[in-house]
Amino acid sequence: MPEKLPLNSMPDYNLFGLEGQSYDSARVVVLPVPYDSTVTYKAGAREGPNAIIDASRNIELYSYEMAADLSKIGVYTLPALAPDLSSPENMVARIRKEIGIILDDKKIPLMLGGEHTITLGALQALKERKKELSVVHFDAHSDTRQELFGAKYMHATVMSRAQEIYPDIFQVGLRSVDSDYAKKMNRDKTLMIDDVQKLGVDEVANTIIDSTGENVYLTFDFDVLDPAEMPSVGTPEPNGMRFSEVVEIMRGVGKEKELCGLDFVELCPIPYLHAPDFLAAKLIYLTLGCFML
Repeated sequence: MPEKLPLNSMPDYNLFGLEGQSYDSARVVVLPVPYDSTVTYKAGAREGPNAIIDASRNIELYSYEMAADLSKIGVYTLPALAPDLSSPENMVARIRKEIGIILDDKKIPLMLGGEHTITLGALQALKERKKELSVVHFDAHSDTRQELFGAKYMHATVMSRAQEIYPDIFQVGLRSVDSDYAKKMNRDKTLMIDDVQKLGVDEVANTIIDSTGENVYLTFDFDVLDPAEMPSVGTPEPNGMRFSEVVEIMRGVGKEKELCGLDFVELCPIPYLHAPDFLAAKLIYLTLGCFML
């Protein structure tokens, strides 16, 4: 059989379309989680993992920003995790078990969402293994309601549940908070969008570095970005962060912190509008480079 040539075959169906990836040798293991059962506005985040993977197969693997081929770090993509629709708690438990396997194999888990609730499964798995860490949370919304519509486990309560697992949470880019949280939020652990805009990227990175521990878990909701760049989210908020700002912040933080795991959530693809999917894929690619090169 002739060798497979890149000009006459599609890239492999995995994150970044990488050839010859092995679970055993990978440093990062990708778990797609197409789940959005608690979404309260526009559904569709369950299509996010597929859209990210599909777009990522068509980005250039050499990064001029990093002057490197970031795929060399070793990235293996697992099959998508089938949703458990019986309850959000059961879905979180399923994720916890899967992420636990990845952690036990000494890999860094990268989840592609799906709604933000999935973060809890990874944090529970890390906590079970007594990993000490800070959570760095990029989001337009604080996601800190104690419950909503009678549910304690859902996308709008995820950071309240996360804080019960890991109290040290640093939030970046918020511009939508509920009234109860506005009264009690820890401003030493929060950069609202006007803080980000006032400080600039270098000082934002330094603030995150100074305010978190050596080990970090990164959870990134795509709606932290401005809708002009990222319209493909379930609950967009105006006046958001820019792609270039986020990359520079990741570059600064990544030099100083040990990455224990990460997730990118809430991409809600818009049919025939592919630019946001490419933005998401490129941001994930560069974030890995910022932390792991």
